[in-house]
Amino acid sequence: MSTVRRLHYSYEEYVRALEMSELRLEYQEGVIYAMPGGTPAHAQLGATMIGLFYSRLPRTCRTATSDMKVRVEATDLSTFPDVSVVCGEAKSSSIDANAITNPTLLVEVTSRSTEDYDRGDKLSQYKQVPSLRAVVFVSPRSHRLTVVERTATGWDERDYRSGEIMKLGAPAIDIAVDDAYEGIALDPQ
Repeated sequence: MSTVRRLHYSYEEYVRALEMSELRLEYQEGVIYAMPGGTPAHAQLGATMIGLFYSRLPRTCRTATSDMKVRVEATDLSTFPDVSVVCGEAKSSSIDANAITNPTLLVEVTSRSTEDYDRGDKLSQYKQVPSLRAVVFVSPRSHRLTVVERTATGWDERDYRSGEIMKLGAPAIDIAVDDAYEGIALDPQ
């Protein structure tokens, strides 16, 4: 009988693995996870959200693709959200110059394989980032945007569906749900 061995890697080993890998890799407390590729709807929704945010955000905010690594220092998580927004000057991690630590807004286009993690443990870790104002979850299977937004008393969650306008408080922007999904063939339920 053999036991399962969990391998732990240093952050430097993770960075080297990223440089050699064609896969997107996430790092959490010494464990490296390969992230799955997305569907056409996933890719199109991520790109559309970038365009919608870019056209509505103040010029002091910058929008980035899923190539932007975000590091949650408090929980030792490094990940690649589908969209990252930084308002003001971007700050890099002290251990990784290619990872930002002060996102204002993050967008995750969910998938069947990652949705529970995205809305559960990963969201819990995102909430540890002091600069973060909101996380937007985009469904590739139905016209639904979910906003989890920091308030004076904690975190508030709201769903927006077709025909509705998603409203964010900081940065203050509005996006019609139908604009996010226009022309995109959704994944099957």
